[in-house]
Amino acid sequence: MFGFLKDKLKGVLSKFTKKVEEEAPEEKVAVEKSVVPPEKPVEKKVEKQVKKVEAEKPKPVKKVERKPEPRVERPKVEVAPEVPKVEVQVPKVVEKPVEKGFFAKLKDAVVGESKPEVKVEQPVEEKGFFQKITETITTKRISAEKFDELFWDLELALLENNVAVEVIEKIKSDLKSQLVDKPIPRGQIDETIANSLHKSIEDLFGIPGIDLLEKARQKKPFVICFVGVNGSGKTTSIAKVAKYLQNNGLSVVLAAADTFRAAAIDQLQLHADKLGVKLIRQDYGSDPAAVAFDAIKHAEANRKDVVLIDTAGRLHSNTNLMDEMKKIMRVAKPDLKIFVGESITGNDCVEQAKQFNAAVGIDGIILAKADVDEKGGAAISVSYVTQKPILFLGIGQEYEDLQEFDKERLLASIGL
Repeated sequence: MFGFLKDKLKGVLSKFTKKVEEEAPEEKVAVEKSVVPPEKPVEKKVEKQVKKVEAEKPKPVKKVERKPEPRVERPKVEVAPEVPKVEVQVPKVVEKPVEKGFFAKLKDAVVGESKPEVKVEQPVEEKGFFQKITETITTKRISAEKFDELFWDLELALLENNVAVEVIEKIKSDLKSQLVDKPIPRGQIDETIANSLHKSIEDLFGIPGIDLLEKARQKKPFVICFVGVNGSGKTTSIAKVAKYLQNNGLSVVLAAADTFRAAAIDQLQLHADKLGVKLIRQDYGSDPAAVAFDAIKHAEANRKDVVLIDTAGRLHSNTNLMDEMKKIMRVAKPDLKIFVGESITGNDCVEQAKQFNAAVGIDGIILAKADVDEKGGAAISVSYVTQKPILFLGIGQEYEDLQEFDKERLLASIGL
């Protein structure tokens, strides 16, 4: 799923990073860092070094104590005046890392020896609890002109993967505000650009989601109407949603309000039989609004939880059929209007969702056939363009193949 887009983004980001590293001018920036004064750490190190010296050279230490070995009467406190002598030797011990223990060597191998600690040895004026040291960092800075030139490759990749123009403009604006004329530390260019792109795409899904199960339990019967163009996968998606609701303890009634397409009623009857749910139907050519009305009345009489209304597929440009749909909405008064679109149709799917939203005011989106969509443009764009949440992704032909939409999973699938 979305493999082609993932590969394209990976290639473009790599190229983007390489060009920034090669062509963007370098700058030396002095950065001030707040650090804890070195006095306390030094005292600890002194104590540790004294202990090491005592452990490694027990004989000289005994000589310092002079004669009797068991004489504990004199606490070591009296040797305290001699500590300054030890302190004088400590810097030499720090400069020559004599014998490091196993864990010290392991730490150095994994983490690397910290150079800023060496700088702390320099005399620094005390400024309260924290002190400041300066460190020179090499950074890259991207100009607005250079950014436009570099973004062109990314823009082409997004267009090639059916990402909507509105979304591309939003991504460009976000990246520009985060990267242009901002010092980017050398060695962190790839990470900075990838993080900026991740945040920009993540913000596309900022619309609050809909908890279908919670809403369905708040009202009985809860009426959902499905809309979309011909062949978008509405009928199969309705069957999957019915199964999803059944799995969560809710009873369902189906309404065959697609009285226009040949075999549409028979197809839905087949799903109803397999799922063991009631289908309310009339003859072909009947008024679809009447079918929806009958289904709601049946659900009220039999205390069913949810009514799922299938409608005829229609193009948004067909005025008569769109008027018919508006009539269904007036009669059925659905609690939720869900647009079902084919993920693989890319920008067409986004445009259809916009038009249906303008005509009847959709509440949420199901993207069918997402499992065979290698580009992912519709999944990235449709929610941002319509300002409606994606509820589910259709990822197969089985009833269980309905995946609740998760933006983190989508971002991971495109490598971000």
